[in-house]
Amino acid sequence: MSDSLIDWLRLHLTPGIGPRTMELLLERFGSPTEVLNASGAALLAVDGVGPKLSAEITKSRTSAAAEEEIATAEKLGVSLLLRDSPEYPTGLREICDAPPVLSVAGTYQSCDELAVAIVGSRQCTLYGRQQAEKLAGALARAGITIISGLARGIDACAHRGALQAGGRTIAVCATGLAEVYPPEHKDLANEIRQNGCLISESPLRRGTMKGIFPQRNRLISGLSLGVIIVEASRGSGSLHTARHAMEQGREVFAIPGRIDSLASQGCHDLIRDGATLVRSVEDILESLGPLIKPVRAQTSETVHAPRELLLNDQEREVLNLVREDAQHIDEIVRHSSLEPARVIATLTVLEMKRLVRRLPGSLLVRAPW
Repeated sequence: MSDSLIDWLRLHLTPGIGPRTMELLLERFGSPTEVLNASGAALLAVDGVGPKLSAEITKSRTSAAAEEEIATAEKLGVSLLLRDSPEYPTGLREICDAPPVLSVAGTYQSCDELAVAIVGSRQCTLYGRQQAEKLAGALARAGITIISGLARGIDACAHRGALQAGGRTIAVCATGLAEVYPPEHKDLANEIRQNGCLISESPLRRGTMKGIFPQRNRLISGLSLGVIIVEASRGSGSLHTARHAMEQGREVFAIPGRIDSLASQGCHDLIRDGATLVRSVEDILESLGPLIKPVRAQTSETVHAPRELLLNDQEREVLNLVREDAQHIDEIVRHSSLEPARVIATLTVLEMKRLVRRLPGSLLVRAPW
């Protein structure tokens, strides 16, 4: 049990500290230990810290809550990840107000960096449920991890679609992981844990409370390359996830519905304002930009851009022979098991798909460049 984890948890478990206040405290004092040891006057000088929160932080210095949280995590088989841990999701670490501590039930794998979120209304229509399951299944079969919020409606359909396709899925929970919410999704949560993981920034035993569901939405988008809104009225909470995605530089997609459907008004507004209209999985994978760094997919192949997942076996074989540094086309032909004419034709197709770039002197380089 490290002192670092104890101090992080003491600060993390202090009542009244929200993500933004936590960031301001760490920016001012540098570490959780320094925050806990700060004087009342110094704490009160930080925006968002009043007398009540200052007293709670001081009280947390000697609280046993951190040790109890660790014991509970061990009992439940839950991992507690600090933000500087190598296991902490890369995309999430880069967002504003990233959680300093994450609870993870199950396993978060490197292939989960290739992830897309699917969210929408709890009061969804049959059309919405069908589209969520269909898209989640198709993306999962392509090697994409599906992220959603374990809520009733579209979220549950997205998780089930991924599981039925034999893919991976991640549930980002607003409440703590000691109890599943909503309770009727307990079996679904157990299945997700076996084929992905459940993630939460909340203390393990925190139940439902005001504000934690909208706050959770920034994590759904932060873990994803893009967010798909399946059905959303103009007052839907899933539109908060879309706004977070825009602020974080993620792609936003929307499924169109009937023009007179109240359940799809939010989606239609998003499309009008520039979100990508989704007709098929190809629309999604083609629109997702290059990855910050290559990711090893579930197939154990290295992926540089999500659209590579649309390739057939021959195209994938030839693409994997092309390096990120320039090489002569003869070298690629020589190392391929295919006939030279077929290799050259396939390279032309890959160039048209913007996965390979041709340079002067019969040189080729893998894109993005």
